[in-house]
Amino acid sequence: MATRPRIEGVLSPVVTPFGKDLAPEAGRFVRHCKWLLKSGCSGLAIFGTNSEANSMSVDEKAKLLDALIAGGVAPAQLMPGTGHCALTDSVALTKRAVEAGCAGVLMLPPFYYKGVPDEGLFRYFSEVIERVGDERLRLYLYHIPPVSQVPISLALIDRLLARYPGIVAGVKDSSGDWNNTKAMLDAFARSGFDVFAGSEVFLLDTLRHGGKGCITATGNVNPGPIDEVFRRWRSAEADRLQAGITATRKIVQKQPMIAALKAIIAHFGNDPQWRAVRPPLVELGREEEQALIGELKASGFAMPGLAG
Repeated sequence: MATRPRIEGVLSPVVTPFGKDLAPEAGRFVRHCKWLLKSGCSGLAIFGTNSEANSMSVDEKAKLLDALIAGGVAPAQLMPGTGHCALTDSVALTKRAVEAGCAGVLMLPPFYYKGVPDEGLFRYFSEVIERVGDERLRLYLYHIPPVSQVPISLALIDRLLARYPGIVAGVKDSSGDWNNTKAMLDAFARSGFDVFAGSEVFLLDTLRHGGKGCITATGNVNPGPIDEVFRRWRSAEADRLQAGITATRKIVQKQPMIAALKAIIAHFGNDPQWRAVRPPLVELGREEEQALIGELKASGFAMPGLAG
C-alpha cells in the first residue's frame, strides 16, 4: 500500500459561518481557514463538533469542501469529519473526501443509539471502509463520549487495526480524561497509530508520550500559541508555554464553546455576522460576550491579521 505523510501538529475543527438565512457562507469559511493555516494550524478538521457539522446536511458540507479546495487550500491539509448516524451518509462524504485527496477523515461513531456493543461499531466502521473501497483512505476515529455517549474502546481500536492496518490511522480523544488518552498512547502510539488530544490542555503531555498533536476547538482563535507548544515541546520553555495556552482555554470555556468562539472571531475580526449559530444553539448574550472579550483582552490575547 502506498504511503504518504500524515498530518501532525495543531488542527482546528473550523467553526462554520452562517448568513442571515442560516445558510453556510463559503467566502467567510475559506477566509477563516486560510487565516488559520497562516497563523499556526498544520491542518483543518473541518466539519467537527465545533463546526456545527451535525446541524448541516451532507450536501452542504460537500459544497463547503469543494469551495475550500477551489479557494486554494490543499486537500493534504484537510481532515473532514465524515461520521453520521446514517451509514450511507458517512460513506458518501468519506468517498467525497478521499476522491478530493484529503489527508484523512475524522469519523464519529453512529451516535443515536446508546449502549451498542463493540461488535456493532466494528461492523459500522468496517462497512464504511469496505464501501469506500479505496486504499488512500486514512480514517481517524473520533472518541467524544461526553457528547456522543458512544465510546470507542481500546479493544475496538485493536480489532480495527488488525483488520485495516494503514487505513485506520489514528484517533482524536475528546474524552477530557488524560488517563484515557495515555492508555491509547501506551497501547498504540508505537505501532504507527496517531493519537491526537482533543484539547490543547493535554498537548504537552500527549507529545511527551508519543502523540502527534491536538485537534482543538480553541485552535480557531489561538492557533499561534498552541502551535508554539507543538514546535517547542522539547525546549526548556515548554511548560511555561503550555501554561499560557491552558489559561486561555480556561477563559474561553467559561461560556458555551461554539458561541464563544464565534463571538471572539466576530469581535477581533470586526465581522458581527460571525456570531450566527444554527438552532438549537444560541449566540452569547451581550453581558456574556462582554465578560469573555474583556477577560481575553486583559490576558493579552490577540488575533493578529484576522481583521485585515
